[in-house]
Amino acid sequence: MNQLLIPSIFLSLFGNFSLLGLNLDLFFRQTFYFLIGVLAFICIKKIGINFFYSNYNILYWFFVILLFVTFVIGLEVKGSKRWLDFYFIRFQPSEFFKVFFILFLANELSKKNFHYQEFFTFTKIFFLFIIPTFIIFKQPDFGNAISIFFIFFVMILFSNFSKKYIICLILIFFLSTPIIWSTLADYQKARIFSFLNPKVDFQGDAYNMVQSVITTGSGKFFGRGLGLGTQSRLAFLPENHTDFAYATLVEQFGFFGGFLVLFFYGVIIYLITKRAFHFNNKKNDEDGKKKFLFITGFLSYVVFHLFVNVGMNLGILPIAGVALPFISYGGSALITIIIGFALIP
Repeated sequence: MNQLLIPSIFLSLFGNFSLLGLNLDLFFRQTFYFLIGVLAFICIKKIGINFFYSNYNILYWFFVILLFVTFVIGLEVKGSKRWLDFYFIRFQPSEFFKVFFILFLANELSKKNFHYQEFFTFTKIFFLFIIPTFIIFKQPDFGNAISIFFIFFVMILFSNFSKKYIICLILIFFLSTPIIWSTLADYQKARIFSFLNPKVDFQGDAYNMVQSVITTGSGKFFGRGLGLGTQSRLAFLPENHTDFAYATLVEQFGFFGGFLVLFFYGVIIYLITKRAFHFNNKKNDEDGKKKFLFITGFLSYVVFHLFVNVGMNLGILPIAGVALPFISYGGSALITIIIGFALIP
């Protein structure tokens, strides 16, 4: 959908100028990543989306292998192995995996023989979901693991699976909560505790969240101005260009700038939803069902990242390390969302 590039350009301008207020090098890099994303968009449209829909299995397994390679020999940053470093370029396979996982699920959930072997199909798809999600979780990358679970749940919900499988998924999630909790790193547990009671450790585990709320509030209505945000520029706010880039933006451009970001994301969500309704009327056809499920899955991806990232920047959700494409610095998340736009029929 070429229409999606228009709000994307406005979001990219907001994100890039916010980075300019922090670091000129980050500004040029993020601009370069956006141009690479647009080039990828054009290439996918030239090749034709049917090529990618036809080769979904190959793409899925390619990125699962990349996830495994990353887990074994990936570049370790702050205790996490999430990146592959090829010297001239560094990228995060778990970000790219999400859009091709959506493509994989859309194809698998739209097959004609679905009802004749429903239990087998669900079991197979569940294991093909849990394997890469477990690898991502153990990198550790809790934010992306939860993102993939949310996408999986939404796509199963909108598939033709019996509702008993939805109940089964919910039960699995709640029953596995103690196991998940026991495998979380200490800093991940501390994030949850600090969210529940930030006053307990104001200068420790709750510091990032508290500083994010202060940064957001300090921007007032029109902001302090480009490069004049004291909280972000003087590094009182950690991760001011990644996890907390939205707070940095609001400090510089105020409530008005933050609202415009949400507005343009709203336009993107509206355009994708409109396309989903178009294919909702064609769900009886296998190809129509496939495209409907892809759009629905991708929409859940966009909504999750928007809601969680903005929520943790405002202090209403725990810190989960979820990027906000176009606003957070990082080429992988940015290029991934643009690739997703290109794959929407």
